[in-house]
Amino acid sequence: MDIVSIILLAVGLGMDCFAVSLAKGLATRQTPQWGWACLMALFFGLFQGGMPFVGYFAGISFTAFFTRWSHWIALLLLSVIGGKMLLEGWQNRIHQEKHKEQNKTFSVGLLLLLAVATSIDALATGLLFIPLPEILWLAVGIIALFSFVMSLIGYLLGCKFGKRVKVNADIIGGLILIAIGLKIFIEHYL
Repeated sequence: MDIVSIILLAVGLGMDCFAVSLAKGLATRQTPQWGWACLMALFFGLFQGGMPFVGYFAGISFTAFFTRWSHWIALLLLSVIGGKMLLEGWQNRIHQEKHKEQNKTFSVGLLLLLAVATSIDALATGLLFIPLPEILWLAVGIIALFSFVMSLIGYLLGCKFGKRVKVNADIIGGLILIAIGLKIFIEHYL
């Protein structure tokens, strides 16, 4: 595996981070909160970069377990979080309430759950490095960096367009999360 392949892998893994961050940015509909944006990007970068590392070591011993259940775990986590966003969006739409204050759309617990859920597929990529342990650290660093940057870009774009979008962004965000979970689940069987 060469550096170009690692970068392409990093971009592919970072797309989930981008989509989730975009959804969070759309849901805020306000000026970006840099502290939360950086924390979200940090969590996404650490988990996306760290999961291949964990997958590498776990893959040596537990390949069958992770191959069998990782897609179900990702589907469940993303569907629960996405379903919660859909429900909140629908309730806001029915009651014609304005969105909650921006600082209520973020919590450390939610960001950790999103980071874990979006990085489940990165866990399986650790198996790619079993025959190539000499490039594991390089790959982990590149994946973490790309996920961090793509998360920030997604969030900022979401904030920018969230101010202009008149639809309920919680519903869009929830659908995006559920779609990512389904994508991971379906890709497992293809």
